[in-house]
Amino acid sequence: MNKKTFAVLIGLLTFTVGVAAARLAFPGLWQTPSLPPKSNLQLSNYKLSGPYVHENLTIFLVHGPDQAKSKLFTPLQEAMERKLVIVHETSDVNELAIENVSSSEEVFVQAGDIVKGGQQDRVLAVDLILPAHSGKIPIAAFCVESSRWQQRGGESAANFSMSDRMVATRSLKLAAKQEVSQARVWNEVAKAQEKLSDSVAKDVRSEVSESSLQLAMEDEKVKESAAAYVNKLISIVESNDVIGFVFAINDKLNSADVYASNSMFKRFWPRLLQTAAIEAVADRPLREKSEVVSIAAVGEFFGASEQGDESLNEVTKRTHIFKLQSEKYLFFETRDMEQNAAWVHRSYITK
Repeated sequence: MNKKTFAVLIGLLTFTVGVAAARLAFPGLWQTPSLPPKSNLQLSNYKLSGPYVHENLTIFLVHGPDQAKSKLFTPLQEAMERKLVIVHETSDVNELAIENVSSSEEVFVQAGDIVKGGQQDRVLAVDLILPAHSGKIPIAAFCVESSRWQQRGGESAANFSMSDRMVATRSLKLAAKQEVSQARVWNEVAKAQEKLSDSVAKDVRSEVSESSLQLAMEDEKVKESAAAYVNKLISIVESNDVIGFVFAINDKLNSADVYASNSMFKRFWPRLLQTAAIEAVADRPLREKSEVVSIAAVGEFFGASEQGDESLNEVTKRTHIFKLQSEKYLFFETRDMEQNAAWVHRSYITK
């Protein structure tokens, strides 16, 4: 064997040993991505299924395991219906006080929850874990009714009742969660009312309070139109491993909500679907057909949303919200600091 051949053999042996060492030290770098099948896509600990479609609303379901430290919180709507939680007026447009009077149940408040009454209807601006016997806790809010600052009809001016709907458009979510602008929220409320009126061919603004988003969503024609979507899609979440959903309107990805457990997701699902349905109604008809959203595009949406500039908001000692922001996406992760910062809810929004 000449020196040149010997040198080549030594080089190949060194390379082989180096590759083997690298595989042991950094196994994740050597995972070959596989092409996703049409009806399934594995994303770290998520799997996607769908699409499920009615008219201009397309839904994909998110499947995954329950988180080890997940807790079953009572949704705010249920808690208020059972009088476990009181939302107090503070006479500050952008702050309310919320109180859990239950002796044992913990409540989850989700950003986008609408409370009606008080001196103006409000949308709650942040996720919040509300412990039993919480006492009054301040919570950020935005007015979604610009022309009233007094009692409305027989409602209480000091406290609020719960809406069965959440804030209804992606633009409103961005106004509250990204721009944090009351003026922009009012502007987006007016746009939502106009779009709903165009869609159902009648003015949906209430005579009781023309500027109220909540009363506009309670219009009979709006409810009837949204019910067609809900009736078609409400039963798609029967599987016991569904933990969230993604939706697109008019073939454009909108947003997603994912929860720490199947049980928690199912408690929120009726209101989440109702809200997506109202936004789909507002954006009817589908004026310009575009490429149908693929399951691969949804996977890319999740991956891209979990990158960006990081920030952390301490809502309370118990509730921290981790945020990622990029040019196209917003991602929020609500963490329970009593459970070693275990995540409770993840929200993904396209800008």
